[in-house]
Amino acid sequence: MFTAVKLNFLKILFFVLLSVKSFSQEKVIGIVENDADSKPISNVHVINLNKVVGVITDKSGSFEIDVEVNDTLYFSYLGFKSIKIRVTNDLIKFKNSKIRLTELAYALEEVIVSPYQLTGYLEIDAKNVPISKSYRYSIPGLPTRGYEAGSKNPGAISKVFGSIFNPLDYLYNLFGKKPKQFRKLKLMKEDFRIRELLSSKFDRETLVELLQVEKIDLNEILRNCSYSESFILSANDLQILEAISQCYEEYKLLNRK
Repeated sequence: MFTAVKLNFLKILFFVLLSVKSFSQEKVIGIVENDADSKPISNVHVINLNKVVGVITDKSGSFEIDVEVNDTLYFSYLGFKSIKIRVTNDLIKFKNSKIRLTELAYALEEVIVSPYQLTGYLEIDAKNVPISKSYRYSIPGLPTRGYEAGSKNPGAISKVFGSIFNPLDYLYNLFGKKPKQFRKLKLMKEDFRIRELLSSKFDRETLVELLQVEKIDLNEILRNCSYSESFILSANDLQILEAISQCYEEYKLLNRK
């Protein structure tokens, strides 16, 4: 009987260890290159958006970062177009995968400019200029400059009506509906690689990806937290992170009360 119990215990232990191994951390090991000349790029920031951890590529463009399948890696480097890559089993299995970034100069060359030529005659030129179908709504009494809506702004109408019916709950609607995303704020502040990246950026791009909110929402958060327009326009992304984090902590305190 003792042997049978011991055998069952060993079986259970085996399956537990197998389960732990299956859910253990994996690593993606790769090299970041310039798409134009295939040369390695050093000092590229690689961030796991799910785990909120970051690393930087070395002189040979190499990096190694903890991941799980279906995590999203975010690659960012000044002067290059940022990209996101979903982690797959193949990406984990095959080491030294090559990730290529495109310089913004090359990316801009691919933009097609509509052929509108000015004649110098106001009446003629005014008729040829395309009319924007995005409309800006302003609600009296609300601390905002308005929302844009139209065919290219599908979520704007809901924001307008949401503000009408809940004029005092803007922060709750943002923070309360995305608690998991905003809990990342603490992790972002603790990772010095992410802090280093944010301190050098002013485009809010990384914050948008990490928090999964729109850029306009970031600005509205700051306005509702009584930050000035000059701060919103001039602060780097790290300063914006600190401001939003402080506002979130105050929101949680008030929400508990």
